[in-house]
Amino acid sequence: MSSSRSRTTQVFLASTLYGTATLAAALDAGLFPDADRRILLVANNAPVPETAPSLDEMPGFDALRTRFDEVVSWNATIAPHHPGVWSPRPDDVPLWERHLRLAWGLGDDDVELAVESIQVDPAMALCRIFTGVPVDVYADGLMSYGPTRNRIDPLVGTRVGRLLHLDLVPGLRPLLLTEFGVGARTVPTDAFLKVLGELDDAAGAAALPAVESPALLLGQYLSALGLIGAAEEEELHLRMMRGAVARGHSRLVFKPHPTAPAQWSRAMEEEADRLGAELTVLDGGLLTAPVLAEVLYRRMRPALVVGCFSTALLTASAFYGLPVARVGTRTLLERLTPFENSNRVPVTLVDALVPDLEEGAGPALVPAVAPEGLNDLVRAVGFAMQPKIYPQLRPVAERYLAARTAATGRYFKRRRLTSLGLPGGVPEQFAFLPRSAAVRRVARRARALRRMALR
Repeated sequence: MSSSRSRTTQVFLASTLYGTATLAAALDAGLFPDADRRILLVANNAPVPETAPSLDEMPGFDALRTRFDEVVSWNATIAPHHPGVWSPRPDDVPLWERHLRLAWGLGDDDVELAVESIQVDPAMALCRIFTGVPVDVYADGLMSYGPTRNRIDPLVGTRVGRLLHLDLVPGLRPLLLTEFGVGARTVPTDAFLKVLGELDDAAGAAALPAVESPALLLGQYLSALGLIGAAEEEELHLRMMRGAVARGHSRLVFKPHPTAPAQWSRAMEEEADRLGAELTVLDGGLLTAPVLAEVLYRRMRPALVVGCFSTALLTASAFYGLPVARVGTRTLLERLTPFENSNRVPVTLVDALVPDLEEGAGPALVPAVAPEGLNDLVRAVGFAMQPKIYPQLRPVAERYLAARTAATGRYFKRRRLTSLGLPGGVPEQFAFLPRSAAVRRVARRARALRRMALR
């Protein structure tokens, strides 16, 4: 009697070239078991996918393509739906699994998933369709250090085996998915740098300007996320320029977000003329497709990298040894709404680790090891963001805030601390009041009556 082993197919969902590079590094480092077949499932999550290049159309992708047996488009699979908003209806899940197994030739294969951003679609949609299969989550940015942004269905969360992440802040432990007991595993830095080197070589034909040791300014298009207004973001870029020139840099390179409006580049060119600086803008006039900041690090060896809270600031310092500086994090910490906005931990980390370009000491490297108290800061912020998901973190938050409220007050809102009964939330003279919903209702009513009386 003969027995045949079941075939295994691994499906890797990716939406960015950076994320695909992370997957490639994890595969090279042997972090995924052998499989009979590996499919890279590409999702283009741009607001209008038809107008933005997919990751498999970007310079250097061919170097990553070799790790996978096939590349499949998620957009084409679910057309005309948008990947960022579509998820199957519960009653349709068996039909969709049958459809995908037929369309991708999976048959009765054992399927294993590796996804990014599991809290939202398309990752959640894919996990729901393939019910019961094991899932690994990989993270390529600073959000992995923060809390899960919303409650995840236990039928999905309990299937997650590992969180794979880059060691952007050595010594800092990710909080993402710890509510399910998911352990974190770092993707080796040397493997990631090797993959980035392959990307650089493969993108060699890209028309990158020959600028020697410039100050590299990173745009993020924050206004598109609703974090600040368009005029404020334009001014943020100008502050980057002024700060870099004030630090003695006369050669500037601006890497705008691929979907940022062209008028921002024109405003910067006018400001560069006024400042007497040489500005190069890496837009459609020079590049036919977006290039990773890490490729620019290798090619240009910038004397300084400036940004707001981009993950690329941490890769510049931790992986390439480049001086970094930030602009605008204080404003964002004040503006981020709601408090549980998933960008809060990335902004907090950059604010806590990266020097401010406009004040104090000059640009520097991020500490090689997470500073003392950083883990507690992140867990205190994480609890304040998601107290119902991480109730076990209350003691950490209370201890941290009781000892450091004055020094780290910008990372917390007094109203939030008050509603959670945390140190620093209410004036000391009112500390005797019980932590009850009734007291909070009376206080709100009193404030409302006072406003009416002042009219």
